[in-house]
Amino acid sequence: MGKLHLLALLLPVLLGLPLLYICEILWLRPERIRKKLRKQGVRGPRPTLLYGNTQEIKRIRQEALPAQKQDTSNYMSTLFPQFMIWRETYGSVFLYSTGAVEILYVSDPGMVKDMSHCTSSELGKPIFIQKSRKPLFGEGILVANGNIWAYQRKIIAQEFFMEKIKVMIELIVEASAPLLEAWDSMLDGMGGSREIDVDGYLRSFSADVIARACFGSNFATGEEIFYKLRQLQKAISQQDALVGLSAVWKSLPTKANREIQKLEQEVRLLILNVAKEHSRGSSSEDDDCIKTKHNGLLRSIVNSARHCPASFRGSAEDYIVDNCKSIYFAGHETTAVTVTWCLMLLATHPAWQDRARAEALEVCRGGTELDVDVLRRLKTITMVIQETLRLYPPGSLIMRETLKDFKLGGLDIPRGTIIQIAIAMLHLDKDVWGQDAGEFRPDRFANGAAAACEPSHMYLPFGHGPRICAGQNLAMMELKVVLVRLLSKFAFSPSPGYRHAPLFRLTVEPGFGMPLVVTKLP
Repeated sequence: MGKLHLLALLLPVLLGLPLLYICEILWLRPERIRKKLRKQGVRGPRPTLLYGNTQEIKRIRQEALPAQKQDTSNYMSTLFPQFMIWRETYGSVFLYSTGAVEILYVSDPGMVKDMSHCTSSELGKPIFIQKSRKPLFGEGILVANGNIWAYQRKIIAQEFFMEKIKVMIELIVEASAPLLEAWDSMLDGMGGSREIDVDGYLRSFSADVIARACFGSNFATGEEIFYKLRQLQKAISQQDALVGLSAVWKSLPTKANREIQKLEQEVRLLILNVAKEHSRGSSSEDDDCIKTKHNGLLRSIVNSARHCPASFRGSAEDYIVDNCKSIYFAGHETTAVTVTWCLMLLATHPAWQDRARAEALEVCRGGTELDVDVLRRLKTITMVIQETLRLYPPGSLIMRETLKDFKLGGLDIPRGTIIQIAIAMLHLDKDVWGQDAGEFRPDRFANGAAAACEPSHMYLPFGHGPRICAGQNLAMMELKVVLVRLLSKFAFSPSPGYRHAPLFRLTVEPGFGMPLVVTKLP
């Protein structure tokens, strides 16, 4: 009887603690953040319990779908219509909720600039992103915080210094050869012109570059890794709409969650095999040459795993897998989608395509070898790339969590607030870029990126602040090489079958592929 009496007393406590925790996470903590910011004049749509503003976001998106037009500057009104409506209603700074997460949307130029000066101890990657994208990135450099991130950044960034990028240019040229040969072969049997869905080919090319440059292998070796990471990306992006309840949803044994876990484990085993192959060395003399010259990043990741900070929650194998996944994704996905959009824009703007081709042919005349000095002289192609990155920045959203209470742009921001910048919104802001902000006009970069807009810090295709993309030098060189190679051999024009419907899957990509009419030059 005594035990039963004790159990009767403890049961309400045992049941009550989880309820108190859920109440704290889903209502009390978000409400404290809301009250503090509202007292300072920050407005925003009123949230509901559990769902925040997610139901309103769904409604706004549904209403925006019929208004979608077939042009190259409309995708913000379909992908993020809520931002456009709320900014019009509440101004350049407003607060909204996804349930358990309070998000402070910022597009004020002064606050954007201030964010670039914040330290990694003040702003870090949001905890909910670390959890929701853990299968894709683990605790790698893309999502880590604190001394773990600082350690990873130090190790990885040095592998992308310009001196090391210089020796990779020949490798990028070699990786582009199969792409050109494939299109040559396809066009030879079709009278020199046919429709090609370029998206998949460009993903293969970019995957080959990152595999060779960073891991000492070609695309055939890493093809399965890239394919499974792509499947993971799609599965996780579908769940992001449930971010407010992600902690609960992602722990349920649903079919989608089981598939994500399966893909995560398969990617892990594939990457560990690559790392073990690197450690053992290769019996092939040719492979030894490739590995010795181009696997510096893999070697650095493997070696640094032995000395990673004690606060890293996983094993040395976890460290290797997490950082390799981050590099595979960031180095492959973002560059591939940028080349795809670039070709689409050139196809729909033939005058700029002709100018870029003239420059490419001038560079290739006489069999000139592409090197860093030659690529730096590509003024027109550089402007085309910069304008593409403005209109279609691969990383469209910057999300940071305040790791402590601090002041930003005159606001006292409480710890745990998510600060969000929609890069594409900044890049299409008419107050910053002029009334032609939605138009493809590469000449706005004629005097460099710093002079293209006012203020200059509103152009941030590679992010900004301490966490600016470490691989941007490699990305720019890869983009220049592939455009020179393609434009010097092929002409591009729009396909009647192309449907302009950009889709957000962690990056902004074509929703229905990128079919273009490709014509072989005489």
